[in-house]
Amino acid sequence: MIKLQVIGNLGKDAVVNNVNGKSVINFTVAHTEKFKDAQGNQKDRTTWVDCAYWTDRTAVAPYLKKGTQVYAEGQPDVRTYTTADGRSGATLSLRVVSVQLLGAKPGEGGGSVSGGGNNYQSQPAYSQPATAAPSANDLTEPLDDLPF
Repeated sequence: MIKLQVIGNLGKDAVVNNVNGKSVINFTVAHTEKFKDAQGNQKDRTTWVDCAYWTDRTAVAPYLKKGTQVYAEGQPDVRTYTTADGRSGATLSLRVVSVQLLGAKPGEGGGSVSGGGNNYQSQPAYSQPATAAPSANDLTEPLDDLPF
């Protein structure tokens, strides 16, 4: 089995389609890597991944908006084609098994959904910064008086 994982931003809003009675959520993820060329110049390389998430659980679709950062994983597929002017090309597509929202636009929630029929799970889009746990010297209550 080959597994592809991608973290990136959506290039446009997701679209829910119905194909032969089955629901599919189509979206495109862009992942940009920074690197230096042979001359030492900073460059960007963006890889676009066309994603198809075949599921009856389409509740996540409204949250898949342009610019939202997502994590998607599944089985990759490379499709080759010939352009009208005779050049060869290829596209990277992903048959999604699991998708998780990593960052949403302010004021919107996030969530995750896993393949096959698992339930949609709502999660906050942004985590609160973790506060340091108190040290043993800072505790004022006896340890044997647990509240449960």
